[in-house]
Amino acid sequence: MSENVMAIDQGTTGTTVVILSKNLDILGKANTEFPQIYPQPGWVEHNPEDIWSSVTETIAKALTNANVSGESIGAIGITNQRETTLVWDRATNQPIFNAIVWQCRRTASASDALKAAGHTETFSKKTGLVLDAYFSGTKVAWILDHVDGARERAEELAFGTVDTFLVWRLSGEKKVHVTDVSNASRTLLFNLHTMKWDDELLNILNVPRELLPEVRGNAEIYARTSGVPGLPDGIPISGMAGDQQSALFGQACFGRGEAKCTYGTGAFLLVNTGNTPVRSQHGMLTTVGWRLNDETTYVLEGSAFIAGAAVQWLRDGLGLIGDAAEVEALAASVPDSGGVTFVPALAGLGAPHWRQDARGAFFGITRGTTRAHMARAVLDGIALQIADILRAMADDLGSPLTGLRVDGGACRNNLLMQFQADILQIPCIRPTMIETTALGAALLGGLGAGIWESQEQLRAIWQKDRVFAPNMDKTQVESQLAQWALAVSRV
Repeated sequence: MSENVMAIDQGTTGTTVVILSKNLDILGKANTEFPQIYPQPGWVEHNPEDIWSSVTETIAKALTNANVSGESIGAIGITNQRETTLVWDRATNQPIFNAIVWQCRRTASASDALKAAGHTETFSKKTGLVLDAYFSGTKVAWILDHVDGARERAEELAFGTVDTFLVWRLSGEKKVHVTDVSNASRTLLFNLHTMKWDDELLNILNVPRELLPEVRGNAEIYARTSGVPGLPDGIPISGMAGDQQSALFGQACFGRGEAKCTYGTGAFLLVNTGNTPVRSQHGMLTTVGWRLNDETTYVLEGSAFIAGAAVQWLRDGLGLIGDAAEVEALAASVPDSGGVTFVPALAGLGAPHWRQDARGAFFGITRGTTRAHMARAVLDGIALQIADILRAMADDLGSPLTGLRVDGGACRNNLLMQFQADILQIPCIRPTMIETTALGAALLGGLGAGIWESQEQLRAIWQKDRVFAPNMDKTQVESQLAQWALAVSRV
């Protein structure tokens, strides 16, 4: 049996393919970007054919970079930008409209109308989500309402998030129409408690059931490749998960209370809540992590709108640095922020504050403040807002977190990671492979195809790079948190 695993990470701006050995050695990887479409302010689309082309091109490049043939691949795992919505013709395989991207706000008024009609609590209880244009349900309804004849021939059409679209295409003439529980749980159409599509929700959103894919677990053989350029027929497509759930799995956060933070443009935080969905009292989302062997793992999810984007703003907006990589050395050139506090509310504040009107601000600036102090305050501010979210999650969970696994580009910043550990007073653990979204897809794919046998085996081969242990005095931590709370109250 071929034991290399291919992970297809289909993201918002491009596709990454990583090829891993059974021992988790990276044999090769590649990335291909594709165009973003902005029909009008607030609207974001992708051409589905651009998505598919980026996948096939990146598969070919990754195989070349790994110096292996398609015959060496024993399993394929898929992870994807969540909530992005596609509808296509089952007979011709052709999309009837561009993909509506998760960022798109065109259905904000429809979401507001659902709230005004009194549906908020129904959706919250059944889906764990909030009524927002972010999710797929209102997007698919929009496509049906705005493409001529779409509703009348709904039985001829197929709806899917990107995972579903890719399996459909990868399976060739078989046309396998499936999704997994993690992606289904992001649609506003899926009931967390029954683990099925929900007729009441479908009726409220006016989405016909015949459009929907079959919902499956996260590590099983859904289909096999057929007619895919560069790959032989018959490779099992055997793992799927939405990107943030995939990152949690890739961090081997298999136990209740284990958490990860992905530091990208923003920051996504997920904590494993075990086999029971936990309803948040702090505005977190309750969603499905994964289902393995008919056992479901749930998670709480919170996000910070601004993380790495604050460093980009220092570079592009203020011109304090020439390159994002310079921020760590500049910030480390001073022992602390010199009393400066930065609240990174450049796009409002998310959980647990939920203040759209908040705006970014520096507090405590004096004649002695330098650009180094401001850089240090920006890194501290990123960590402090994440600490707010994690403390709220721990409160929802009913027990303190004992560690945080970190990934994403900004986790390479040692200064940021050390301050994160200090302010949380728990270790921050960075893995050897920080592309944990792709790693999670690979682990699920290999598990589904039998390359690995259990989560215990995966935990044993998961590799850490560094543990950042807290070393800040608790009195100093309390002072920092009090200063932060005061600053947040003033933005």
